[in-house]
Amino acid sequence: MPIGWGIISTGRHPDLKMAPAINASKGSHIAAVMSRDIGRAQAFAAKHNASNAVDDVDALIEDPNVDAVYIASPNFLHAEQTIKAAKAGKHVLVEKPMALSIADAEQMIEACLKFSVTLGVGFHLRAHGAHQAIRELVVNGDLGNIHFAEANWGRGVRGQETVPPRSGLQAWWDEPKMIGAGAFMATGVHCVDLLRYALSDEIIAVNATTDATHAKPLEEFAHLVLEFSRGTIATLMTGRKTPDYYRNEIGIYGTLGSAYTNSTIDMNQEGSLSTHTDKQSANMQYEYDPINLYKVQVEAFESSLISKQDPLATGIDGLRTVEATVAMLESAKIKAQVKLK
Repeated sequence: MPIGWGIISTGRHPDLKMAPAINASKGSHIAAVMSRDIGRAQAFAAKHNASNAVDDVDALIEDPNVDAVYIASPNFLHAEQTIKAAKAGKHVLVEKPMALSIADAEQMIEACLKFSVTLGVGFHLRAHGAHQAIRELVVNGDLGNIHFAEANWGRGVRGQETVPPRSGLQAWWDEPKMIGAGAFMATGVHCVDLLRYALSDEIIAVNATTDATHAKPLEEFAHLVLEFSRGTIATLMTGRKTPDYYRNEIGIYGTLGSAYTNSTIDMNQEGSLSTHTDKQSANMQYEYDPINLYKVQVEAFESSLISKQDPLATGIDGLRTVEATVAMLESAKIKAQVKLK
């Protein structure tokens, strides 16, 4: 039987990406959607052919037709809603960031283990063919020993010194207690996860500089130097102040070659992969597709429920990124390197 999804939140991301991706997957359908505004829930349900619309999280989780819950609510609610879904026996795919604290992330993992449900985290960029190809090159040793890596996600608007305040349903992005960090939560966490994924390695230390201040605690630009357990040094840039550097890319440089991507379209399939090794030099182009990465993510989650294998990104992957984010905030505050436990 197709997996019945319950979607918590009817914001832009579920509307434009995840709901279409679920509907495009042969193994899934949308069983229910939830918004605090029942009118929005009903409109979303009608648009995306969902069977039920509710204005209460408990009602969605208790719906017998819901097998898995996709959580896209404000960041500070992820832990509470994940644990509640796990207790009800529902599988969970939670958007990044998984949680705002290490303790919350650990409790989410423990709850899903205790109640034998699958926990996945929404790092959809792992689904990109270029990123998977880079990981394979690294794992196979085709690039040799990796001494340097980089991941950058920059964007901006010419002449705009700061991002205008958000309004309406997006206003929570400007509330530190609800979001946890600024630009890093939007794009930097993806860079962290891509580096971990591509290198198949763990971060052991973070040194961060951001433009956050006491008066403006949510950073709009961050630069990090990361140390990995096998000796790779990586740099990470993310922010909203580089209108002429509007791209999302990763590069891996080893003793036997290099591989790097270039994409000027946020969060989509378009882009290129260039590889240069002693064995070959190649350039692969990827065409624009607004939902393919999310469709692959949904299908990987479906497969994990059938085969008992891991989803595209696990709860542990989410936890590791939370650990790096907490270290980033601490490092920027004390202006010194922070080692991860």
